[in-house]
Amino acid sequence: MEGIRKKLKIAMIAPLAERVPPEKYGGTERVVHTLTEELVARGHDVTLFASGDSITSAKLISVAPKSLRKLRIHDPYGLNELTTLNIGLAYDMQEEFDIIHDHLGNFSMPAANVSKTPVMLTIHGVIDENCSRLLTTLTGPYVVTISNSQIKNAPKINHIGTVYNGLNMDKYPFSQNHDGYLLYVGRISMQKGVHIAIEIAQKLKILLIIAAKLDDVEKPYFEKFIKSKLTGGYVKLIGEIDEKKRNKLMSRAMAALHPITWEEPFGLALIESMACGCPVIAFDRGSIPEVIKNCYSGFIVKNIREMSAAVLNLPKIVRENCRKHAIQNFNAKKMIDAYELLYEEVIERHKARTEKDRIIPQILPQNKLQLTVSEIKSEIL
Repeated sequence: MEGIRKKLKIAMIAPLAERVPPEKYGGTERVVHTLTEELVARGHDVTLFASGDSITSAKLISVAPKSLRKLRIHDPYGLNELTTLNIGLAYDMQEEFDIIHDHLGNFSMPAANVSKTPVMLTIHGVIDENCSRLLTTLTGPYVVTISNSQIKNAPKINHIGTVYNGLNMDKYPFSQNHDGYLLYVGRISMQKGVHIAIEIAQKLKILLIIAAKLDDVEKPYFEKFIKSKLTGGYVKLIGEIDEKKRNKLMSRAMAALHPITWEEPFGLALIESMACGCPVIAFDRGSIPEVIKNCYSGFIVKNIREMSAAVLNLPKIVRENCRKHAIQNFNAKKMIDAYELLYEEVIERHKARTEKDRIIPQILPQNKLQLTVSEIKSEIL
């Protein structure tokens, strides 16, 4: 019950693509699970809108019996019928909650914008031009980012704060020693730069283990940039694995390579790797400087040459420091404390906004409250 402030009725809306918590791949779902379970432990009344196979101590409401990937739904990460239904059901029940915490980003914006119940919208993806336009125009929900880098190109959104992702670090095994291999975990895609990780491993003649999922949409990338390199030696593709096996791999790796080619908003695998004592070597893009402490929990580099050199400099990194950095900065308690404070702030701001909207019509001249259709058209045009 530590840290409890005011008991709230909270709606937690999760993506349906993966179970909460995910069995294998799934960053957002892992964060949602950590957040939900700790909020319940602190005495809050939480209703989780997620797939029916989710495991939670909160009240679970679902429109899908299993995760969309298990149901083999086409484009499980897109705006499909079940995701739309999940959003609609949660917002239809809005009067039962003190606050709605929505993790579906752009998909929920229309409903979130007109919700009478205050909405906190955590954006887990990149805030690109389209997303920025939505958030700038539909300002009803209060936006939370998971890194400061996300809002650099969207200064006019209704931003209420940045909360770094946090996890229960006791689940991650620490190892002082490693087994001499490099590691790549996550998903196989051009954004994640898997082909670059392979190039570095083969150049240095060090084994690279790739524990990652391959979505259908990424198969053309795999065929063109990855498949032919798997026969060149020093690369072992083991595919998508469960959390326990993945964590063990991270604890025994000499380093995790993260040669991203996009402005990554956070990178949950980074803090998981560091929690296991595994240094991370990543390109300086997006949130990387906020997550990795350069020359302490890993190396932040600019290109392939620098990443290769960083691998050779790994003896300079103390593995205990990697775990220390992850635990101090990205633990579950720190994340939950921040969200609890923001819940109260959002509720108060929403209340003040509602009172202001209620007062405005009373102070307008009477003639302004009785505009004719022609006058309204004239105002618009």
